[in-house]
This record gives sequence, C-alpha cells and structure tokens, in this order.
Amino acid sequence: MIPGGGQPNMQQLLQQAQKMQQDLAKAQEELARTEVDGQAGGGLVKATVTGSGELRALKIDPEAVDPEDTETLADLVVAAVQAANENAQALQQQKLGPLAQGLGGGGIPGLPF
Repeated sequence: MIPGGGQPNMQQLLQQAQKMQQDLAKAQEELARTEVDGQAGGGLVKATVTGSGELRALKIDPEAVDPEDTETLADLVVAAVQAANENAQALQQQKLGPLAQGLGGGGIPGLPF
C-alpha cells in the first residue's frame, strides 16, 4: 500500500516487473554458460558443471584407478560431482539471490511479494 492511500502507478509496476524478469533471464543464461569445478581425493577426480548444474566434464587421474577397488573411485566421482554442484549452487545464489530478494523483499513497491 502506498502511504496516504494512493494507488501504485500500474505502468511503473509493470515496467519494474518486466525489468526484473529480463534481469533474471539474463542471469540464468549467464549461469548456463559459466562452468565451475569440484574435486575429490586431493584432485584425483575433478568434475566440471555449469552454473545451472549440468555436468560437463569428469577427469580421473590414472592414479585413482584401482581395478581391485572400484568403490573408492565411485565415491570419489560422487564427491567431486557433489562439490561441483555445491559450487554451482553458490554461484546461483550469488547471481540470482539479489533478484530473488527483489521479488520477495518488496522489490516492486505496492506488490505483496
């Protein structure tokens, strides 16, 4: 509600909402192009994901490969992918957090978000 009982300017509200939507789409596109890494086993296994969480690459050092112990290798792969995804989530929060706060934190005056 606007102080004094006035109605919010609908045109202004729509322009602000449209700008926030454009900013969000731009940030999402940037996340999809950005790659982040995660590793496990002291760098024996490295995973690369996009900022949106898509697995792009997995590198395994030959020293990590033991035919008698594939479980450890599997654990290292899972840990590296999880680390990369955590880094992607942090990047998402960095890029999208301010936009989400704008939507949820009263970024558009007069709207009940």
